[in-house]
Amino acid sequence: MDFGLTEEQRMVQEMARDFAQKEIAPYIEEDEENHYYRREILTKMGELGLLGWSIPEEYGGNGMGWMEAVTALYEISKVHTSWRLSISGNTWGPAMTINKYGTEEQKQKYIPGLVSGQLVGSFAITEPNTGSDVASMKTFAEDKGDHWLINGTKMWISGGHTSDVGLLYAATEKGGGYKGLSCFIIDYRNTPGVTRTPIHTKVGMWPAPTSELVFENAVVPKENLLGPLNQGFQICMWMLNNTRMGCATGAAALSAAALEGSVQYANERTQFGQQIGKFQMIQQQIAEMKLEDEAAKFLVYRAAWLKDHNLPSQQETSMAKLYGAMAAVHAANMAMKIYGSYGYSTEYPCGRWLRDAKQFETLEGTSNIHMGIIAGIELGYQQNR
Repeated sequence: MDFGLTEEQRMVQEMARDFAQKEIAPYIEEDEENHYYRREILTKMGELGLLGWSIPEEYGGNGMGWMEAVTALYEISKVHTSWRLSISGNTWGPAMTINKYGTEEQKQKYIPGLVSGQLVGSFAITEPNTGSDVASMKTFAEDKGDHWLINGTKMWISGGHTSDVGLLYAATEKGGGYKGLSCFIIDYRNTPGVTRTPIHTKVGMWPAPTSELVFENAVVPKENLLGPLNQGFQICMWMLNNTRMGCATGAAALSAAALEGSVQYANERTQFGQQIGKFQMIQQQIAEMKLEDEAAKFLVYRAAWLKDHNLPSQQETSMAKLYGAMAAVHAANMAMKIYGSYGYSTEYPCGRWLRDAKQFETLEGTSNIHMGIIAGIELGYQQNR
């Protein structure tokens, strides 16, 4: 595997870096303070093709694959990791899943808008009492003949109250467990019976909207079933193997941001007559951060390479996501120590890095879940797919 970037990939990298510096960086402090989501940034991403990864060009895709995608997302997430959710919420979640399992009518109706950024996307799995145990979800879709009637509650849904279109996973066979789940496309603009409430009590990721969704006799057209009935668990697992790349890439990028900031500060700050970077304890911390940062980045590249070559990648994706979370949390914590008292001040981004890093240990599969996936495949208890 050669992870050296091609000329085209370097152009993508430069475009994403320039976009992040011009369109995202100037608003970080303001949006963090106000917990504000700028929809126009998503639209601009779509206009530049930053939402079209791994989507056929006939539906608006950009003709590029996973390596280009993670290269771009890395640059965006390094500036502000909250914006990594836009690619997962639009592209690697709904658009790719509809492209894989949808009818031609569904593809033409939804994918172009998600890829262009004209539509905001989301996907809803987690419930108040259902997190890692996906098969135990209680949200139920009842077949009423000419429509589906949905009741239940979803919790901690990224982009839930700002999205126009989303995927909803619900039980369609009572007591069926993972064999009784199905996936639905929800047009939130035209679905009565859905109450969407923002969640503001989060430790981090403040400009990234998070929501509670309550379905009370929500009427969904029969044609909005995505894929075969009662095959939602398989669809969900396939989707998560894609969206988890957003977590892995975002974690690696946050690790890199903390490292770069720490190096800059260690060369600027002086104590006892010299730069603090000259002290061995600081050098040890920098060295640890560098090792973990490089490992996290190359695990992301490896998983992306496998996906581009249509090779099994579930274990590698979980490795990238798990190790990325470990690297991000450790790097953010080390940055706090290197910055000293200034790290505890809101003048510097250390607090944001630490708050945002912790979510990688939970979102899209807890670290324990990914440990289980990695070990289960390695032991031969489950197949790498």
